[in-house]
Amino acid sequence: MSFRFVHTADIHLDSPLTSLAMRNEDLARIVCNATRSAFSGIIDLCIEERVEALLIAGDLYDGNQTSMHTARFFARQMQRLNSEGIETFIIRGNHDAESRITRQLVLPPSVKVFGSRVETERFESISGQLVAIHGISFARPHSPESLVGRFPPPVPDAINIGMLHTSLGGSEGHDAYSPCSVQDLEDTGYDYWALGHIHQRAVHSQNATIVMPGIPQGRDIGESGEKSVTLATIGVQRIVGLQERSTAMVRFEHALVDASGIDRWNQLVAAIVEVIEANATRTRAEETVLRLRLTGETELHWRIQRDLDMLMAEAQQAGETVGSVWIDKVENRTSLPGSEVADSGPVAELERLLQGDAELRNIIMEQAETYGKQFAKVLPVTARDVLGRDEATRQQNLELFLEQGVSDALAHLRTLKIAGAA
Repeated sequence: MSFRFVHTADIHLDSPLTSLAMRNEDLARIVCNATRSAFSGIIDLCIEERVEALLIAGDLYDGNQTSMHTARFFARQMQRLNSEGIETFIIRGNHDAESRITRQLVLPPSVKVFGSRVETERFESISGQLVAIHGISFARPHSPESLVGRFPPPVPDAINIGMLHTSLGGSEGHDAYSPCSVQDLEDTGYDYWALGHIHQRAVHSQNATIVMPGIPQGRDIGESGEKSVTLATIGVQRIVGLQERSTAMVRFEHALVDASGIDRWNQLVAAIVEVIEANATRTRAEETVLRLRLTGETELHWRIQRDLDMLMAEAQQAGETVGSVWIDKVENRTSLPGSEVADSGPVAELERLLQGDAELRNIIMEQAETYGKQFAKVLPVTARDVLGRDEATRQQNLELFLEQGVSDALAHLRTLKIAGAA
């Protein structure tokens, strides 16, 4: 006697990709379609594994989603499961609560969307086991208080599964939504908790099995690495078996290129190509988006900083040659061999000013803030958050841009100085 289901969350169908779109329109199109491809793959998995249910623990959509093309796509996928006799259970997360189509979509009878009060769905599994699924949706985009206390006691003699969109005890990069602790969930007496919201997979297993499946398809380089859904089986004596299953079409990865000791440009390019080829053979996804970071001590340090655009072009060419590898960015984290001896020339003086004069940096930041606001006004509405959606993020991004600008300016001056000395 067992009950098998697939658990996923944070699909973010058709998530907008502003930063990618500004750098590479073709790549943005591929990644945007990847969320749909991943979701289709989840439906394929449910059918192939002959599970009894699909559990979606929030953030199916991405914010104020108004496209009925997305709605129709989702309805078609639900109809596929309905035709196979597979039930679907959905709770709305913070992003779904903003969606205009979430409540208007007509879905097959096999789909249950939980309301903003805890509801319990009871049914008998194929093996004859009573199953009770308890769930609650976000009524609004924010839920700062814990919702665990609203869940009822477990149904006697049943497999009890709770569905909750929650930040648990908090996670970097995620606001507090229905915060609770693992112990709070353990204390409910449920067998399994199907969670959503945090984009990194996590499993806690003591008296209850608590699963945060993570995002099934990364959307940018900050969501790198393997992404998956969870195939769960609850068998005799409530023993839970878990399997990770990848459905991602695009995988984001970071890769290091060791430039230590390299003093010739063609050697550096060869090292970059080697890393790209190695990463292309490791991933199971159809497409790979790669961010390269150059490290180590090399005489080419300043030239690398000055000519990063040339290295980017070389890396992109290598990715095209390998096939299905897209280069997101090339970062320079190299340094000159040994300790760089500061000289008394104008470049060294300028470097000290730019890096150490707080008053000068404040003046530059004020100017950057002014021009940044003017720049944002001429951008399309969908791209106006590129510098950040709030004041704190904009300030942080401006600091990063300042550091990058200082490095670029010094690199040009250093390479000019070196060339003049030669």
